[in-house]
Amino acid sequence: MQGGAAQQRHTPVMLSRCVELLTEATASVSRTGRTPVVIDATLGMGGHTQALLEADGSLHVLGIDRDPQALNLAGERLGEYGTRFSSVRAVYDQVGEIAETLPADSALAGVLFDLGVSSLQLDEPERGFAYSYDAPLDMRMDAAADSTDPTAAELLAEVSEARLKEILKHYGEERFAARIATRIVEARAHRPITTTAQLADIVDRAVPAAAKRTGGHPAKRTFQALRIAVNRELDVLERAIPAACDVVDVAGRVVVLSYHSLEDRIVKRAFTERTRSSAPAGLPVELQEHKPTFRSLTRGAERPTEDELTMNPRAASAKLRAAERIRPMTRSTS
Repeated sequence: MQGGAAQQRHTPVMLSRCVELLTEATASVSRTGRTPVVIDATLGMGGHTQALLEADGSLHVLGIDRDPQALNLAGERLGEYGTRFSSVRAVYDQVGEIAETLPADSALAGVLFDLGVSSLQLDEPERGFAYSYDAPLDMRMDAAADSTDPTAAELLAEVSEARLKEILKHYGEERFAARIATRIVEARAHRPITTTAQLADIVDRAVPAAAKRTGGHPAKRTFQALRIAVNRELDVLERAIPAACDVVDVAGRVVVLSYHSLEDRIVKRAFTERTRSSAPAGLPVELQEHKPTFRSLTRGAERPTEDELTMNPRAASAKLRAAERIRPMTRSTS
């Protein structure tokens, strides 16, 4: 494992904007006399959490991560904040269940999702996320010894050609999905595909030479697609955003950083459902249960500034959306 403190190994994306959005909500909670809580649903190495704790001295942050290594590094980084920080090993679609454990005198002022793969995972060869290193083909965000999740190598050994084509096309938006899937199936018939170098070479041979002149490494989209499939990222996200919206308090906010169009589409759809009236067309009076429960805090998706991109090129694909709860959910009496 590469050394170095957590803060030296990861640059949080759109940090000041995330802190601004969330501390406006924590200040509102503090004025009510309750303890404001923010759930950092994708804790990583704790960069966003540290900035939030520094910005609001009354705040408690509860961090969620499925990666024990990330939890350990974040714990070391945030130890100085004592009981104002706590963490739990879980997948972030469990945010609703975790929120139910908060003390009665607290209020959930915000939930933050940073959906990117952290530098911890990208930069350590043994994690198998990157085509730039030759390493075991793992790609699990939870790679602990007690993890039961299949690795990318195990997925490639068992998946059908048709399903693999679907994964590459849908999750990677790969236009040569059929060619790559065929080559992978042909290659595994001769020997198992167990390393990142093997997979990158197979993809490189499958992609036509003309298509490799632009767009970066030809295996980029294949690696993205397999990572999403191994960690069930989009399925988790589909559940997580509504769950966060359900549990955040009135005036609380849900802030999401996504990094590709599939993620952003899910977030946009989830927020749209909460920020629009659900009244049927032509209804003369909008009933209370049809009124929006959230309002959007961003005009579309916000992007990083040019200054940030200069300092942190990995932020290039980031999109930020945020929404605020404006009224409680109306409970059905039926």
